[in-house]
This record gives sequence, structure tokens and C-alpha cells, in this order.
Amino acid sequence: MRPQYFLVALAIVTIFFMFELFGPFLKPMIVALLLAVATNSLNVYISNRIPSNFISSLIMTIFLTAIFFVPVLYCIFSFATLINKIDQNALINIFNVVQEWVENMPNDLLFVKEHLMEILNKVDIPEFIQSLLSFGAYLGKNSAQFIIDMVMILIFYFFYNFYGKQLSHYLKDALPLKKEDSNALFHESSNVMSVVLYSILATAVLEGFLFGIFVSFFGYDGILLGVLYGFASLIPVIGGMVMWLPVAIYEGFTGSTGYAVAIALYSIIVISIIADTFIKPVIIKYINQRVVKTPSDVNEILIFFAIVAGLSTFGFWGMIIGPAMVTFFISLVQLLKKYSDNFYTNDYHSKTDKS
Repeated sequence: MRPQYFLVALAIVTIFFMFELFGPFLKPMIVALLLAVATNSLNVYISNRIPSNFISSLIMTIFLTAIFFVPVLYCIFSFATLINKIDQNALINIFNVVQEWVENMPNDLLFVKEHLMEILNKVDIPEFIQSLLSFGAYLGKNSAQFIIDMVMILIFYFFYNFYGKQLSHYLKDALPLKKEDSNALFHESSNVMSVVLYSILATAVLEGFLFGIFVSFFGYDGILLGVLYGFASLIPVIGGMVMWLPVAIYEGFTGSTGYAVAIALYSIIVISIIADTFIKPVIIKYINQRVVKTPSDVNEILIFFAIVAGLSTFGFWGMIIGPAMVTFFISLVQLLKKYSDNFYTNDYHSKTDKS
């Protein structure tokens, strides 16, 4: 047996046992690695201004915690607390008000009225409350595992940033590619993933902040609804309507028609038109010009489906893994296209020189 074959076989066996050894940590390690690659440009930007690698890595970790994990944890604990405090009588009263409103609809809307009554007749409030309580128990049971995963991700993320240069040089040397090819692959992957991540954060933070601040004046939990609006803003076309429309409808049913109109107009004019159409592109353009040197344009519908597919396949962390896999594939396609163009150009020049 040749030594090379023996080493390959030994490496395969070793990799198998490495996967068995680090199996419980694979998902946090992968998520942390993808986040580190996506925020590499920002890490370089900060490192160029802060000489201490430890401090710059710590700043990046704190930034990630504050911008992503803290709001998510707040949502989880708020939902668990809210579900445990559900007032069954209040839900029944709201249901009765809705049913009465549908019954009093004019006959001109008979088709809509019949369908709404058919839907309402299928609603079982006690069963609905039981489902909510079961969901609350599920959140409480899995929140501990989520916190453990989050802590592990932050630890790995810190070390990926701290040893980023050494790891990237080692991986580039280990890849069976030319050095310039390895650099191009890493650069394209990091660049596309950075654009996607910054676009998602810019959209979620800006629109969630605007909505949360406004509804807090009406007695709502601004932080919770702001975070939820930020996630809802990632949905193409309808976006934040998933959040502001139910709130406006609730205000209308409780008799606060003025509040309902104010929330609807504010969400449409200030957030959907001004913030989403005019302000968000300026913020993303500024981030791309100052942090990402060669911006890329990734279709938001593709990213949305990547998030949905990631959530259904990998659970919560699929929200990061899904878009990262798609953007990595896009960067590979772009790299292959560039090398194909170079190949055909060189081939054309060689044939021209021979002729």
C-alpha cells in the first residue's frame, strides 16, 4: 500500500471520530464560523482602528450579542411570560366582539361574511388557549438549550475573530487551489455574506426601532413588538404589515379607532414609504461603501426563501445557516463565471497569437 493511500484512509477514520467527538458543538461552531465570515469586513475595519486584537474581537462579540442575541432572548422570555398570563375571559370577550362585528356586516358583503363566519365557527377558544400553554411550556423547556447554544456560538465567534488571520491563512494553504484562487473564494464568500447580513440587520434594526418607539406610546411593549417587526420586515412585499395590521385591528375592535388609524398611517407612511424606500438604501449604501469594498446585490426574495428553508431544516439557527449557504453558493458561481471568462479570454488570445 502506498503511504498516501494509508494517510488518506487514516484521515477519513480520524475525521469520523472527530465528528463523533465534537458532534454536540458542530452547529454552534458552524453558525459562529458563518457569522465570523459574514462580519469579517467589519472586523477588519475595527481592527485597523484598534491595535489590540483581543479588544477588537471582544467588541465584535459584544456587538453581535447586543444586536442579535439579546433581542431574541427578550422575545423568548416575553412570550413565555405572556402566554402564562393569558386571560381566558378576555380572549372570549374579544372573540365575541369579532363574531358580533361579522354578524352585523352589511348584506352587500355577504360572500365575505359567510366565509368569516365559517372560519369563526371552527375556532375553539379553550383548545386555542391549551395550545398556547403547550407552546409556552415548549419555549420554557427549550430556552435553556438555546441559551447554551448562544453562549457556545459567542465563545466560538470570539475565537474565530481572535485567530481569524491564522485560521484563514491555514485554510487557504490547505485548500487544493492556487493562493490567488483561495483568496478570491474567501473574498467573494465574505463579501456576499456581509452584504446579506448587513442588509438584514439594517432593515430589522431601523424598521423595528421606528415601530417599537411609536407603539410604546400606546401602552404596548415597544421592545417586543419592535423586535418582532424587525423579523417581519424580512418578508418581501407584505413585510411589517404582518405586525402593524393585527395591532391596528385590535385597537379598532377595542373602540380606539383613532389609535388604529394612527398606527396604520404611521406604519405605511413613515416606515414602509420613508424608511424602507428612502432611508434604508442610504444606510446600506453607506455600510457597503465604508465596510464592504465591493458591494454585491442579492435578491431579497431569494434570501427570504433561504431563511424559511433554513428554519424548516435546521431550526432557529437555520435563519443564519440558510442565507449563508445560498450566498456561499452564489459566490462560488460568481467565482466560476470569472474564471470561465478568463479561460475563454486566454484561449482566444492564444489562438490569435498562433494565427
